[in-house]
Amino acid sequence: PLLDISGGTNHSLMLKTDNTVWSMGLNSNGQLGDNTTVQKNTPVQVKGTGGVGTLTDVVSVSSGGAHSIAAKSDGTVWAWGLNTNGRLGDNTTTQRLAPVQVHGVGNIGFLTDVVKVVASNAHSVALKNDGTVYAWGLGTSGQLGDGTIVSKSVPVQVLVNNIVDIIASNAGSFTLALKNDGTVWSWGLNTNGQLGDGTVTLRSTPVQVMNLSNVISIGAGTSHSL
Repeated sequence: PLLDISGGTNHSLMLKTDNTVWSMGLNSNGQLGDNTTVQKNTPVQVKGTGGVGTLTDVVSVSSGGAHSIAAKSDGTVWAWGLNTNGRLGDNTTTQRLAPVQVHGVGNIGFLTDVVKVVASNAHSVALKNDGTVYAWGLGTSGQLGDGTIVSKSVPVQVLVNNIVDIIASNAGSFTLALKNDGTVWSWGLNTNGQLGDGTVTLRSTPVQVMNLSNVISIGAGTSHSL
């Protein structure tokens, strides 16, 4: 039985009820986390740090373009695969074939208290239990939501609060967040109006989606949102 599943560009992750993580598909950048770069056509278990043991106690998983992230029950976050633009959040741009722990804001300690993670094509996002949101990786389209268009190799806080759910476009460069009041907020690339604010203007800080209230679920495609 599975607790969660996630489909990336060319690889997939599965979270089992025993809180272990399994992966399959393209592995040229180590995105399967099995300490190899060999494609797998059937599921393999994601290894532990340094390729030793296995990744355990996981509560949330997400697969991006060529990287993967997971949140553990202790609120820590782990990532593996391609690390261009710092999307793994470990203060490097070094590719990782097995999970490494995501660092904290300002590269101080490690990111904690996380309940959900999402991976986009080249950036990552985490939701904390206090309703705050953090992002790292490619930031040239404002997709980190911190008011800049600069990539970051460690998490920065998104300028939004009271969030209960997040989702990032897997193949795009934008993010959506659902607030506890049922409103939806968005940031990042907006070429096709995917941020829903009535413009096609890039947004580096969250803007409210127009004409929406009482929302209970959100979704993001390549260039559109639901």
